[in-house]
Amino acid sequence: MSTVITNIGELHTQDPARGADSVLRDAAVIIEGERIAWLGSSAQAPDADEQFDAGGRALLPGWVDSHTHLVFAGDRTAEFEARMAGQSYQAGGIAVTTGATREASDYELTRLLLARVAEAAAGGTTYLETKTGYGLDVEQEARSARIASTVADEVTYLGAHLVPAGIDADEYTDLVCGDMLAAVRPYVQWADVFCERGAFNEEQSRRVLAACRDAGLGLRVHGNQLGEGPGVRLAVEFGAASVDHVNYLSDDDVAALAGTWAGWDRSSGTGERGTVATCLPACDLSTRQPLAPGRQLLDAGAEIALASNCNPGTSFTSSMNFCVTTAVLQMGLSVQEAVRAATYGGALALGRHVGRDADGQRAVGSIAVGHRADLHLLNAPSATHLAYRPGMPLTAAVWRAGVSPAARG
Repeated sequence: MSTVITNIGELHTQDPARGADSVLRDAAVIIEGERIAWLGSSAQAPDADEQFDAGGRALLPGWVDSHTHLVFAGDRTAEFEARMAGQSYQAGGIAVTTGATREASDYELTRLLLARVAEAAAGGTTYLETKTGYGLDVEQEARSARIASTVADEVTYLGAHLVPAGIDADEYTDLVCGDMLAAVRPYVQWADVFCERGAFNEEQSRRVLAACRDAGLGLRVHGNQLGEGPGVRLAVEFGAASVDHVNYLSDDDVAALAGTWAGWDRSSGTGERGTVATCLPACDLSTRQPLAPGRQLLDAGAEIALASNCNPGTSFTSSMNFCVTTAVLQMGLSVQEAVRAATYGGALALGRHVGRDADGQRAVGSIAVGHRADLHLLNAPSATHLAYRPGMPLTAAVWRAGVSPAARG
């Protein structure tokens, strides 16, 4: 079955191979199965089994949300209210969610996860990562990983989220690097560590990253969220795919991240990739932290991603539209830069920016022949409306791996 989407006002391919021609006007796209089969001028579009008229609206790659925490139960509204009243954010609030998550049944956690992924998809997110980290013992972390693996596209092991109360930090780190890692390994592709005051120090974080690397997992780091620290330095040292939060960066941190991309050709998307700096603007607003310096990172030559950090304590939203809007209005990014960071940048952070026609390994985050047919139609003639009309419901239709629920608008 093939579908041709015609009369696309703006087609934002985010395909580096197209360079300056990455935005096409009056365009069309053909989907065959779960892949992109053709794109070009609407007037030259081949026939297909079905036709969808985009009505002059803008079509983007689906959002790639590379940082979420969706496997949880419970509510932290009181913590949010306290923070809005002036209390500062502390990492320890995670323990509240841990208790509720441990008490929830497999059925309840799965139901909640499915609902959250569906909510994200309705807003244009077609590929997402999620983490463990609210179990914090061997059995519960393995359960979270198993449940996540049945729903999310990518799963990250975050046993090193917080040291549970009453447990020695070094002994818990031993557990994270040993029995817990072994229990989650069948279900996860990535590992992460919260390298921050109140969580894991540099030595503990180094041990976690080394153990998970040796177990064959890709690496990520929660770093530099609450102040300058070793997170960025460790991420660069270990060749992590991303370091996330990055609110407080020294000039040396920025230079180090940019340096990891020295062998990368941004114009073609080829070469030796580096460590993506993932900015989480919804979280920054909720915790009243300075917004991550996305403009400075881009100007220095680093690659950035935008992600929702959807979680119950500090960013209870999966709206990537909101993240893009905030990046434009408050972080100094252009619309094109913000859209790229929320699509191709997220794919870079997950190592899914390449791959054509190999089953299960098609690229996401960009629109090109052979890539997965993940598409986001805006109810607007231009992507600029994401920032021009902040907060408006601009998602008109979504295709995930070529499949679309009923379109709106």
